[in-house]
Amino acid sequence: MEINKIKGNTYYIVSGTNIGVFLFKDRYALLIDTGNNNQQGRKISEILKENNINPKYIVNTHHHIDHMGGDCFFKEHFPGSIIYTTQKEKIYMENDELFCMQLYGASPIKELRKNFMNGKKLSVDDVLNEGMEKINNEKFEVISLHGHTEGQLGIATRDGVCFLADALMGEETLKKYKIPFLTDIQKQLDTYEKIQNLDYDTYILSHSQKTYDQRAIKNLVKVNKENLQKYIDLSKELLQQPKTREELLEEIIILEELQVDFKEYHFLYTTIGAILSYLYEKQGLKFQIENGKLYYY
Repeated sequence: MEINKIKGNTYYIVSGTNIGVFLFKDRYALLIDTGNNNQQGRKISEILKENNINPKYIVNTHHHIDHMGGDCFFKEHFPGSIIYTTQKEKIYMENDELFCMQLYGASPIKELRKNFMNGKKLSVDDVLNEGMEKINNEKFEVISLHGHTEGQLGIATRDGVCFLADALMGEETLKKYKIPFLTDIQKQLDTYEKIQNLDYDTYILSHSQKTYDQRAIKNLVKVNKENLQKYIDLSKELLQQPKTREELLEEIIILEELQVDFKEYHFLYTTIGAILSYLYEKQGLKFQIENGKLYYY
């Protein structure tokens, strides 16, 4: 991990999940996400200490564990820390079993619980809404970036830097995983359009070591949109013959030569469900139950 200055008072810590940092005049700092767990939280705090930066405010872009796993560490070791997120993300952050239940569809199996539940109760202190919000007398633009999760936010500083969380996949991530984790296809498409219309100098993704200027981010939106459309079209093609959700996922995994473990299977299962919902609502997908199986066509 290392901290890099982007512009003015805006920095980011390069990590598996990048951490945004905004330094206030009083030397307190706003963190954008906190990493995967207490260990990462500790590493982040050490880097901040080395640079005479005192964390106090935390904005979680969404509830996934790699974005808020260090929150409890900061709450414990930096008394008075204040955690912000959106109303919908707050519900998931304060009830971490909900995400596992979303993936599994029931009380989550142990393999999912150990990956996504930190076992500590967390309370969100304040809720952010889309638009201009003031934190420690400094204005930030909060941007709704729904699709990856229901309440994901982006946040932009007065230095012209915009943190886009997981709204886009970087080129290297797309090559590795191919299919993004999405819960709502239409909202994700709307998010692509929203990002195209933003006007900032620099953009930071949560899972890319690159920074993007205005031109580069517009091109990346195009790449992400085309990639998603590819899997929407592939699903439509495969559903010319009736298939269950599992059969559709199976064929896509085989055709795309995807390497999946138990956790990644459930990520893909969710995205396939989102595609089926989108096709049903927008493009005339039908379903039928036959011999105890639910077929889509």
